[in-house]
Amino acid sequence: MNGSEVESVPLRILRHGPLSGEQNMAVDGEMLEAAVQGAGTLRFYRWEQPTVSLGHFQSRDGDIPARFADCPVVRRLSGGGAILHDRELTYSIALPAGHAILQPPTMLYDRVHAVILRVLAEFGVTATLRGDRAFEDQSFLCFARGDQRDILIGDHKIVGSAQRRRSGAVLQHGSILLETSPLTPEFPGIKELSGTAIEPVQLADRLQSELEQVATS
Repeated sequence: MNGSEVESVPLRILRHGPLSGEQNMAVDGEMLEAAVQGAGTLRFYRWEQPTVSLGHFQSRDGDIPARFADCPVVRRLSGGGAILHDRELTYSIALPAGHAILQPPTMLYDRVHAVILRVLAEFGVTATLRGDRAFEDQSFLCFARGDQRDILIGDHKIVGSAQRRRSGAVLQHGSILLETSPLTPEFPGIKELSGTAIEPVQLADRLQSELEQVATS
């Protein structure tokens, strides 16, 4: 890429069933490398067992709660707090430098989260952005933190996203909490908060259609 603005880019679409944490992080890493070379990718995936992903700068020694002792632990490319990946749909999108929706840096968050809000509404789920209810918190788990762009049902976070940038290209990935994990009962999911059970494949189908338009129109 020459650094000039790119209005859109063809998207490679990846849809993965449950994979290990190492496999999932490896694919996201490959997506970012492909974006550095000018290619865009949109991906939806799941996890073969409850897995903790640490933020890129989080310490691995002494910080992981004992309740996660039996869970595989991986490190994400993106920053932020740890995530217990279980009973969720995870998305990732990688776009090359100069893409029109990468400036300002927060625009990709805004566009993707707007799509998620619209699609959840189609399923009868009312959710909102945290906005001015954001708060400073350095809890171990991401879902205990309070960024203004978090998606909430009531006061409970159901979607959190994070980014990694390299040579101007961006990887953004995020967790959509479909149902409460027994390992993190303090974080209710969409099913518990709204009474609506959404199948991961159905949600991915709708999000794919909308997000393709965001990245290529």
